[in-house]
Amino acid sequence: MTTGPAALLALEDGTVLWGSAFGAEGESFGEAVFNTGMAGYQEILTDPSYAGQIVTMTYPHQGNYGMNDEDAESWRLQVAGFAVREASRRPSSWRAQASLPDALAGAGVVGIEGIDTRHLTLQLRAHGAMRAAVSTVDLDPVSLVDRIQAAPGMVGADLAKTVSTIEPYDASTLVGPPVDDHGPVFRVAAYDFGLKRNILRLLAAHGIDVTVFPAQTPAAEIARGAYDGVFLSNGPGDPAATAYGIVAVRELLGKVPVFGICLGNQLLGLALGGRTYKMPFGHRGVNQPVQDLASGTVEITSHNHGFAVDPAAWAKDGEGMALTDYGRVHLSHWNLNDRTLEGLRCLDVPAFSVQYHPESAPGPHDSRYLFEEFRALMDGAR
Repeated sequence: MTTGPAALLALEDGTVLWGSAFGAEGESFGEAVFNTGMAGYQEILTDPSYAGQIVTMTYPHQGNYGMNDEDAESWRLQVAGFAVREASRRPSSWRAQASLPDALAGAGVVGIEGIDTRHLTLQLRAHGAMRAAVSTVDLDPVSLVDRIQAAPGMVGADLAKTVSTIEPYDASTLVGPPVDDHGPVFRVAAYDFGLKRNILRLLAAHGIDVTVFPAQTPAAEIARGAYDGVFLSNGPGDPAATAYGIVAVRELLGKVPVFGICLGNQLLGLALGGRTYKMPFGHRGVNQPVQDLASGTVEITSHNHGFAVDPAAWAKDGEGMALTDYGRVHLSHWNLNDRTLEGLRCLDVPAFSVQYHPESAPGPHDSRYLFEEFRALMDGAR
């Protein structure tokens, strides 16, 4: 295997791993996290929810099928850094248009390989996600750790506005027009807190015409558009720091049907008077079992989040429904691994959300029925 220049990955607790650089040379700082997916590295690299994070892949070989223009989830690579056991230089796929190392180099993203990713993952699982850096410049472990300890953490980080679109745009320019075989085509305003393109693809495939708006768009501007629904996207950072998103959701609740995913779920929870907390190491992978209490169905789901909604934040009625200023809320979906709250469904206003990614990309397709439920919610509101 061809190796690049020496590279160093360090954590704020003093853990140091030596490896070789692939992709760009330089250095970057962020939060070290791990993803357990065996495939889907391109979607992970281009997912805006990973902004500010140095992602470690637990599966040892990455880059086997290369990179292409069709599978990107945004317009650029979003991760702060990428750590793998071994990166393939020669992709084997008829769809490949570039290798993983070349794609990272072209995007200016520092990658490190040859490290013990099992050790790094166990360290993060035992002690939690940490501030970290990957560098080909500062190879002094003491110096690099000192600089990491002086860097800001993820708590309090408002990152959604840094990855959002600058101007509104029609989703059809990216994913084509919505289909019309599901009944009436609904018009939806989507808040871009770090929106993935496959969400737009699936909304269009379910007969929903989407206009995408910047993260800091006032609710009044959305209301003037007389949309059939509002979508709250995924995104990076601390949801409690995304104050403009919380305010907008509060102003829209009860006036228009709302559907949120990932950060959108957290913002709905906060708008309902709840609270969020930082998880020790989060959920990042494609095999999380989540149960829908309404149906009893267990879905295998795709996840990427380091914060969650606290189910203990609300008082409950005799049926276990959360009591909020917007009426009763069903705590509808639960993670079967760690009992994390994974979904909210408002019973007195038209709104619901899930913490996981029903659009997958990468991951299983078990939860795509939620896009049909969004259509049904808008149809009922009509």
